[in-house]
Amino acid sequence: MMPVIDGYELCGKIKSDIAYRHIPVILLTSKNTFQSKIEGLEIGADAYIEKPFSPHHLQVQISNLLTSRNKIKEYFANCPLVHTKGMAHTKADANFLAELNDAINQNIKNTELDVVQVAEIMNMSRPTLYRKKEISDVTPNEIINITRLRKAAELLVEGVYSINQISEMVGFTSQTVFGRTFQKKFAMTPS
Repeated sequence: MMPVIDGYELCGKIKSDIAYRHIPVILLTSKNTFQSKIEGLEIGADAYIEKPFSPHHLQVQISNLLTSRNKIKEYFANCPLVHTKGMAHTKADANFLAELNDAINQNIKNTELDVVQVAEIMNMSRPTLYRKKEISDVTPNEIINITRLRKAAELLVEGVYSINQISEMVGFTSQTVFGRTFQKKFAMTPS
């Protein structure tokens, strides 16, 4: 048993702190009741392994968690109409990504929107926002651009606005830059 606090409490503290909740947690514990497992997973643990354990089982669990997260990140980065929070692994990550998405979308027309402004809107420091890269495997700057491009894709599907209008609505300074960026990200032109 851990001294001072138990694993559940430590996991709860990690998962409730915005600066650290993106870190995967595997509870390795001697508590082996079904209720203990449920409690650990409800607190936010990504996996629950009982003692005695196999080191090989632990390694496979870690590998699977990392592989799964990478697949989600890759899917998120390459699909134009997937919502940002879709790449979250925990409810806390989903909430953070939804807040981040809202902050960017509320200021999407601002061509000067950058990481410093987004961090201020989110009431956090720039370094804390950059640490959140662990959730999405993309930098905050890339998230701003991806959010702009996803909003553009939504507007393009609606078919109400011209490509030029949409490029302005999502904060691009020129239709040419918008077109190149869109094609580079989604392997298709806006048209």
